Amino acid sequence: MTPCRQVVVLVLNGALAMDTGIPAQIFRERPGSAYRMIMAGPEPGEVEAAGGFRFAVDHGLEALEGADTIVVPGYEDTSCAISPEVIAALRAAYDRGTRIASVCTGAFALAAAGLLDGRRATTHWGSTDELARRYPRIQVDRDVLFVDEGQVLTSAGVAAGIDLCLHLIRRDFGVRVSNDIARNIVAAPYRGGGQAQYVPRTLPEHTGEAFARTRAWALTRLHEELTVRDLAKHAHVSYRTFSRRFVEDTGHTPLQWLLRARIDVARELLEATDLGVDHIAARAGLGTGTNLRLHFQRLLGTTPSQYRQSFSDGTRPLATRRS
Repeated sequence: MTPCRQVVVLVLNGALAMDTGIPAQIFRERPGSAYRMIMAGPEPGEVEAAGGFRFAVDHGLEALEGADTIVVPGYEDTSCAISPEVIAALRAAYDRGTRIASVCTGAFALAAAGLLDGRRATTHWGSTDELARRYPRIQVDRDVLFVDEGQVLTSAGVAAGIDLCLHLIRRDFGVRVSNDIARNIVAAPYRGGGQAQYVPRTLPEHTGEAFARTRAWALTRLHEELTVRDLAKHAHVSYRTFSRRFVEDTGHTPLQWLLRARIDVARELLEATDLGVDHIAARAGLGTGTNLRLHFQRLLGTTPSQYRQSFSDGTRPLATRRS
């Protein structure tokens, strides 16, 4: 796979280091990468960053003209006005059909450019009220990791940027490529955008570890008939305790989580093998090809055959719904 998609990380004044580093690390060129990442600022040179240091960028806003995807990291002072030049560049990129995403408070730049009007969007949970107050035309979702509105995407604070970037890769090249990059950066392969930004209460440490072990255990047995009671037994807690705390921990019920994990197995098999739909359904623990087709359509908005075709002819996967 040769570099073919250009990602521009647009570093604004007061940029947050981790928010900027996440897309820079995930989309950087590496052997076999399908991305070319460049960093840009309002103009070439040094960009003042939060924490008393600077980013040196070689490109100005002209870099946005060749971008397939633009990622705007969070920045410290969201009360500062975005320059007319940056707003114009973002709007022009949007009009060209460029995909534009924000990490954390980078959503305020997209909002200032009018790109979030009439859309769902999110940002760091500590800034959602401010975003809703200043931009009432935005449907602010306070309780999710990221929001995919097609051409425009927004994510919650800091580490949610990892989830957003991996989601973009899944859209571009599918589960296998995304999982490979997740392993490279030692990140969880995928957390759905609908997961809560933070756990509503602190869980006992040993329980959190037990649930992580149980999820890892379940991922090796997706072809088997697993019930919530099986998972609870493995975690050494009661059925009711497991069901309640699993939702708090993942944002999904156990059965929802199992279904999404199985769909991911099916997606990877469709991408990488010529197995028939019935065989894939059995390998993924979905029973029959009919069940696989039903869940694919409901969760991904496409069919298994269409999904497979999107990889065989080199086009983008058809599935764009949040899964």
